[in-house]
Amino acid sequence: MIYLELFLTFLMIGAFTFGGGYAMLPLMQEQVALRWGDAIPTETITNFIAVSESTPGPFAVNMATYIGAEMGGLFGAFCATLGVVLPSFVIILIVARCYDKFKESSVVKGCMTGLKPAVVGLIAGAIVSVAVGVFFPAGFSFEALKTVGFYLSAAIFAVMLVLALKKVHPIIIILISAVAGIAIGYAGLW
Repeated sequence: MIYLELFLTFLMIGAFTFGGGYAMLPLMQEQVALRWGDAIPTETITNFIAVSESTPGPFAVNMATYIGAEMGGLFGAFCATLGVVLPSFVIILIVARCYDKFKESSVVKGCMTGLKPAVVGLIAGAIVSVAVGVFFPAGFSFEALKTVGFYLSAAIFAVMLVLALKKVHPIIIILISAVAGIAIGYAGLW
């Protein structure tokens, strides 16, 4: 049954990833490809990421809801969202209850110190995975470097990176990139 599969898959994703939505992305991509790869191709996952990032709310919840809706409609969205949120909810309740007792523990401090680089690595892996999907949608080849789409994607990325480094508000960056993408798509350059 798809609803139970959605719930259990996203429950596992929510329980075994730390560091927020971007840290969940590699496991989410792997599980979606493994379980529903025929129904949701890699290019569609990249589109889900763009939509989930552009909509209000936590990234992981948006992704789970989107994938759940794609696979099982409204109730599928509910099951996937509940699955991804439940582990964090339970863990936060437990941590909030026990934090004052253990915040000075060397084991807890060591655990937090060890988790930080792992989370950075997971986020970097997600960035590379998404970048490969955007810049090399048909797989890596030197032929991709000769396409207009590659250079347009690189130009949009460079402009958005400069704007982000100049601390332009993220909403403005999202709006500019959306307008650029629409204009380029409308002109038939992609």
